[in-house]
Amino acid sequence: MPEKITSIKKEDYNYQKNNNGSIVVKLSKSKFNSFGPGNLGLGDLQIESNSTEAMAAIFDLAGFTNFCKQIEPHLSVPTFLNSFLTWLFDEIKSEMRNKDEEDNVKLWCPLPFYTKFMGDGLLVLWDVSSISEMNRRNIIISCRNICIHYRTRFYPKLRKIVSEPPAILRCGLARGTVFSVGNGGDYVGSCINMAARLQKINGTSFAFNRRGMNLEEDNEPTRKFNDIFLIAEVDIRGIGEHELVAILRSEYKDLSPENQSLFRLLE
Repeated sequence: MPEKITSIKKEDYNYQKNNNGSIVVKLSKSKFNSFGPGNLGLGDLQIESNSTEAMAAIFDLAGFTNFCKQIEPHLSVPTFLNSFLTWLFDEIKSEMRNKDEEDNVKLWCPLPFYTKFMGDGLLVLWDVSSISEMNRRNIIISCRNICIHYRTRFYPKLRKIVSEPPAILRCGLARGTVFSVGNGGDYVGSCINMAARLQKINGTSFAFNRRGMNLEEDNEPTRKFNDIFLIAEVDIRGIGEHELVAILRSEYKDLSPENQSLFRLLE
């Protein structure tokens, strides 16, 4: 487990005024010396990293920065975040649940092994090393469902609680290997960076990286999956100029001609 974070609070400082009117800030030596990497809560950074085959999802709230700029944000932002994060975790659990048994909940896929609040959204990591190709695709469908439910179910209720909440929940996904940092207090990996790029690529709000996804199986679930998505070649800043991504067919047709031209469809 990550080590306990030692924080320095406002009341730990002693502000004194010099004779010339300037302010001197004093802090106890123990508090001063406590400031370091331990504040990040990552644990022992010398521990050898462990790798996990993962599906990375970045959920991003479109317009969250402007939402935080409204008058008296301290009255709205905590209310929104409490409601949103509670709802999002409940949605993830609901999407992963297969059925309830007497003492257990039967899942079709393990719950995410890591989640991290990122200021205007959430990083979510699933271990996909022991699930089928179909269920890897089902994680993508579940994330799409969550984004739809945000707009159609959660947002209408939220508007009655806070003024002008973010109207769209975006999501980008990518499969790859992630590596633990310290005691598993954080994870790094190229798939996380890819997912972050995809959650708002070229005017879209939902996309996943084609790499590592088997879409060629000749069965009804795969055909239905492919009916939902378009495969396109696209330039991704900082990653590559010929990346294969999947975007929603329904979303592509509503893009401006300029944004459509940024996708080179491969159908």
